[in-house]
Amino acid sequence: MAKAADISTKRLISLAPENWVKWVTQIPDIVSGEILNSEFQWISRESDVLVRATSPQYGEFIVLNELQLRYKPEMPKRMRAYTALAEEKYNLPTYPVLVNILKESDVEIPTSYESQFAGLQARQDYHVINLWEVDVEIAFTQPVPCLLPFVPILKGGAEESTVQRALQILRADEQLSQLETVMAFFATFVLDSALVQQIMRWDMAILRESPWYQQILREGEERGRREGRREGRQEGRQEEIVSGIELALEIKFGTEGLQMMPEISQISDLDRLRAIHQGIKSVNTLDELQQFI
Repeated sequence: MAKAADISTKRLISLAPENWVKWVTQIPDIVSGEILNSEFQWISRESDVLVRATSPQYGEFIVLNELQLRYKPEMPKRMRAYTALAEEKYNLPTYPVLVNILKESDVEIPTSYESQFAGLQARQDYHVINLWEVDVEIAFTQPVPCLLPFVPILKGGAEESTVQRALQILRADEQLSQLETVMAFFATFVLDSALVQQIMRWDMAILRESPWYQQILREGEERGRREGRREGRQEGRQEEIVSGIELALEIKFGTEGLQMMPEISQISDLDRLRAIHQGIKSVNTLDELQQFI
């Protein structure tokens, strides 16, 4: 059984918070303080990390870090809301940063929220960092260890030799070794999954704790629910489970795993489909899964 691991956004930034806030704000003399509670009344945000900081020029303030797997059109409004909530809770100026991990489209991502209603205006600026635009060498030349798991999706990072280079650094440091699973996850977006499995430890039990993995699972389930609304409740539930199975197979076994989908798609028994979905988490090979099915 895999050891429980904290591979959350908060854990990543806490590895070197001062180097992180220097990088995202580009304020050279910034000094980081404690990582603050990011729960706002009934709102709890796993992807938000608030870091108390100070600098001679700006005094004490908060760096609000919002890491998003994929950019969503509602993010400007959310950045406005999160910034206001942080300022209200801690009574400090807030520097908001939106970090987008995976490129969704070529649409330009806005760096501010603006609205106008009945002659009243609202505006919130925020700093945007798109990881696919960040040169991969920054992860190796600057002391920002939380960038290492993202090496495969950084600019110039989609090479086996580059991933191997980052892997050596992660494995050499006990604090960073758990992040290998996170890097393996992002490597599957740019490298063949079989190659990723060959060069890295692929621990699904640890990966399932990642907020990004959970987000992708939710996307698969939502896709199934949308299909369900169109095709009927019973068929919708089946489509939802099959969609989740397809996603789990691709993440764990790559394109080879998807070869099992024609057989699985023919199964109509919901309990059997649920059992297969759970079984993918426990098996280690496709042969074991075939026997399970």
